[in-house]
Amino acid sequence: MPNIKSAKKRVLVTKKETLLNNDVKASMKTAIKNVEKAESKEKAIELVNTAVKRIDNAAQKGVIKANARDRYKTRLNKIVNSK
Repeated sequence: MPNIKSAKKRVLVTKKETLLNNDVKASMKTAIKNVEKAESKEKAIELVNTAVKRIDNAAQKGVIKANARDRYKTRLNKIVNSK
């Protein structure tokens, strides 16, 4: 545990940010899994729109990087096109 006051504050802020980042990442991954589990192509296309929004949101907040965002989107489109 840090002794310096600013370091103590930093620990609290980091913990709070980590929880928020984990929520964003979890919702993104859930949306991706829903697309992968979709039964029909129509349902998958519908779910891709939601997943892309969540992926873009995570990238905008800095939870994932731009290349990861593009990679996730490309993989989702491949999954939908293969159905």
